[in-house]
Amino acid sequence: MTDLPRHDQPPAADPGPVPAPAPVALPDLLALSASELSSAMARGAVSAAELMRVTLDHIDAVNPTFNAIVSLKDRAALLREAGEADTARASGQSRGWLHGIPIAIKDLAAAEGFPTTQGSPLYAKDGNSTADCLMVARLRGAGAIVIGKTNTPEFGLGSHSFNPVFGATRNAWDPSKSAGGSSGGAGAALALRMVSVADGSDMMGSLRNPAGWNAVWGMRPSAGRVPNNQSPDVFLHQLSTDGPLARTVEDLAHLLETQSGPAPGAAPLALPAMKPGVASRLDAGTFEGKRIGWLGDWGGRMALEPEMHALCRAALSRMEAMGARVAPLVPDIDPETVWRAWIDLRSWAVAAKLGPVLADPTTRDLLKPEAVWEIERGLAMSAMDVHRATVMRSDWHRAMTALEQDFDAIALPVAQLFAFPVEWRWPGQIAGRAMDTYHRWMECVVPASLSGRPAISLPAGFSSAGLPGGIQLIGQFNGDEALLGLGRAWERALSPDDRALPPALRG
Repeated sequence: MTDLPRHDQPPAADPGPVPAPAPVALPDLLALSASELSSAMARGAVSAAELMRVTLDHIDAVNPTFNAIVSLKDRAALLREAGEADTARASGQSRGWLHGIPIAIKDLAAAEGFPTTQGSPLYAKDGNSTADCLMVARLRGAGAIVIGKTNTPEFGLGSHSFNPVFGATRNAWDPSKSAGGSSGGAGAALALRMVSVADGSDMMGSLRNPAGWNAVWGMRPSAGRVPNNQSPDVFLHQLSTDGPLARTVEDLAHLLETQSGPAPGAAPLALPAMKPGVASRLDAGTFEGKRIGWLGDWGGRMALEPEMHALCRAALSRMEAMGARVAPLVPDIDPETVWRAWIDLRSWAVAAKLGPVLADPTTRDLLKPEAVWEIERGLAMSAMDVHRATVMRSDWHRAMTALEQDFDAIALPVAQLFAFPVEWRWPGQIAGRAMDTYHRWMECVVPASLSGRPAISLPAGFSSAGLPGGIQLIGQFNGDEALLGLGRAWERALSPDDRALPPALRG
């Protein structure tokens, strides 16, 4: 099997020296949330054309340093689209709450008129997509104007958004650090106010990790909540899901409602539509009387930076002050069983998608070593290996179901360390413990991903070096709205310091 590269081997596209940008002043318009922009545009206080001009000017000022948005569409074309949105609104034709609002789509999702490179040179010259995937079609159906794509690691593999096509995305709070991934471009663009909401996807923390590292909100929905019509398989591969990123919980709820809903032809296992008006009901959310189980480092099983542990414990103390009952928990299952089930099913899924690319001698050398390692693991499995992994996954589901008798939500760090240097491929150790795979350092996101439960990433504060950290709450299956309610309760308790702007916007 192909060996993994060293963690500190430079990424395929060297990010180069750390830039030292002059802080820019945030335009008043871009300080608004998507919901606030939507309301202002509906009452005629802001036009789509004005918002587009301000947005593109801000992207021009900020994006060259952080490299969050890629494949940006021609300015004149976008201004024409914004003008058309204004004309439609003037004639009483609003398409929805996102009418006229700019959005950039993660570069794993097909958007008509834009390339879908997936961060791979294999697809960088394929030209523009000719149709929207289901999720993008729903965003456009609600009125969004797609302005470009957000950067991602090659094929979305790994929680560090670098690739040989566009390079590395830098952390919104410190451009010398990683923005996370695989929705790293989305997380950084959102934190830096280049967009007001963003789509993402989450297999192994790809929504939650960049949310935590960029001090925004991210949510992995229940499996089946947001259907995806981009895979040829609609039954077996159920590890990944699309979902929302936002700067407010209200926006998170609005975007999730837009993305969700049944699609029998594309996703027969999709959940029914959410009850309309989720965002309007969030203020009923409270921590009073809620039982929060703290999984933490799983009894010492997971390597965890001490300062990240302390940050999450402080967040739990704040939840207790808000009326929650917090108790440590250790599930009645061997954590190695959970990890083994996860990496086997993940490698099997990656091999199913990328096996033909590896088999073709003309394309194999264009795959990063981590992808080759993952594919080869998956191809080496037998049918019974996969069966054993699905049985172990089922055991974890049953263990989670048992825990839900005692807890309303389970808490974990969003990441086991703070953002690492952008020139690394992945961290080689945490708290003195070596990482044996390129994704072992993301083990804390597996409990939700493997069980199909929803998980929300809450901003938890900052390290002594000023880097954001997050804590995730895992809810019960199909309990997405209840989880959003807890997020809203947390948001109401945030202090001004918790809501600070990234340094690059303090001009």
